Amino acid sequence: MMNNKILIKLFVPELDVSYDVFIPINEAVWKVKLLLLKSIEDMLKIKVSTKNIYLLNKVSNKIYNNNEVIINTDIRNASELLLISKKDI
Repeated sequence: MMNNKILIKLFVPELDVSYDVFIPINEAVWKVKLLLLKSIEDMLKIKVSTKNIYLLNKVSNKIYNNNEVIINTDIRNASELLLISKKDI
């Protein structure tokens, strides 16, 4: 059972990819962003900058604060999130 993870739909517009990804609910947003970026690098065999990356809710356009813990946000199973760099905002 995966009580400590939720399944999200992650969109990365800059790379024109999307993934269904399990993320830990008891980690800070900044740490989840790093995990997501590392996963993308591994899958696509590319180097991705970790600077000025934002995690947004695709429906509400809410930008998540780096120090928020996932469980304390509105991110739940089936949430659709965008991972974008500052130059895209």
